[in-house]
Amino acid sequence: MTSLSLKLLCVMLLILVATQWPGSEAQSCRPSGQIRGKKPPPGQCNTGNDSDCCKEGKMYPVYKCSPTVSGNTEATLTINSFEKGKDGGG
Repeated sequence: MTSLSLKLLCVMLLILVATQWPGSEAQSCRPSGQIRGKKPPPGQCNTGNDSDCCKEGKMYPVYKCSPTVSGNTEATLTINSFEKGKDGGG
């Protein structure tokens, strides 16, 4: 194989790998199923900042790009409001 052919092959391989490499920006999300909503415990539904709480029995979509959830799945607390009496307020 000549030097030029080898370089061309390497460039083509690099382009192929780069276009197939999974990345978060390039990943598309598609509905892949549904889960049934559960009613939150009394006093635990925070509708501030236009948030919605799950409705008992309502079906909600699950997306293919969503990570698999198990008993060991870690979560991150998001504070949406610093108002008194809200999730981040004093």
